[in-house]
Amino acid sequence: MGTPVIDLRSDTVTRPSAAMREAMMSAEVGDDVFGDDPTVNLLQEEVAGMLGKEAALFVPSGTMGNEICVKVHTQPGDEIIVERGAHIFNYETGGAAFLSGVQPHTVDGERGIMRAEAIRREIRPAVYYMPRTSLICVENTHNRAGGTIYPMPVIEEIHALARSEGIALHLDGARLWNACAATGIEPSAYARWFDSVSVCLSKGLGAPVGSVIAGRKVFIEQARHYRKIFGGGMRQAGILAAAGLYALRHNRERLKEDHARAAWLAGELSTISGFGIDMETVQTNIIIIDAERTGRKPEKILAALRQRGVLMSAGNYMGLRAVTHLDVSMEQVRTAARIIREVVGAA
Repeated sequence: MGTPVIDLRSDTVTRPSAAMREAMMSAEVGDDVFGDDPTVNLLQEEVAGMLGKEAALFVPSGTMGNEICVKVHTQPGDEIIVERGAHIFNYETGGAAFLSGVQPHTVDGERGIMRAEAIRREIRPAVYYMPRTSLICVENTHNRAGGTIYPMPVIEEIHALARSEGIALHLDGARLWNACAATGIEPSAYARWFDSVSVCLSKGLGAPVGSVIAGRKVFIEQARHYRKIFGGGMRQAGILAAAGLYALRHNRERLKEDHARAAWLAGELSTISGFGIDMETVQTNIIIIDAERTGRKPEKILAALRQRGVLMSAGNYMGLRAVTHLDVSMEQVRTAARIIREVVGAA
């Protein structure tokens, strides 16, 4: 019980700093359902500006943000194209089918990255007995692939394809901030190719709650309607929005520290017998480890690590995942590497 915990399960475990809590306590608030919360309005304006969009909407979670966007872009019976490992397909509990009545159609990507030609082959012909392909969803960075970044030329090719086919394009940018920190590309340069964008504040940026979706004004008006239907209308939400504003203004640049720690940790773990890491995927703050050659089930390894005070999560099949974030220091990363080596080495 007294063992210090090094939590590498996700960057969602980050906790607000003292300065962020102070910003939350001093936030000016109003009723956001009526559009009267000045701090929420400011957050929405800032994010819309950062993404180069006409308007934005604060929502409680990234899943809600994605699902609202799917709902606005589609009609029941439609089909949406997603990469096989996408968050929308794997981690939103069938939300697209349940909430919007659409079916995901998966495309195999390379390290999570879909190519335009692969997408083109999966677009449905315009015949009455097939579902209509109405939306393509891109995830940048790609969580399940290990935090990989979409190359800009690939995004531009997908955009050109979507426009030529009259299909909407959505960016699941939950970790778009990480892509920007790693590449130096501005958020608006990524977002300009998409009809809608969802960005998260409660992962690497360290806010306790919240995401923001952005698009044209008419899109956000519809999104506000569905936010209320989905139960996402909040009242004095400025307390939460203040955390998001603080995160955007103070915690974006430091994401590079998380990336450096992840690269170091991946290098160390790649030398452990039985571990396999595709180092080409370690581009931001996520490490996916193939543990199949250890001969031990991932849950057994995770349980043994937990007993030693290191928390990790399940990755892909027979895999583990480690995520660096602002609440894990370089010293803790070094300690975690040593413990992981000791645990995996002890068959």
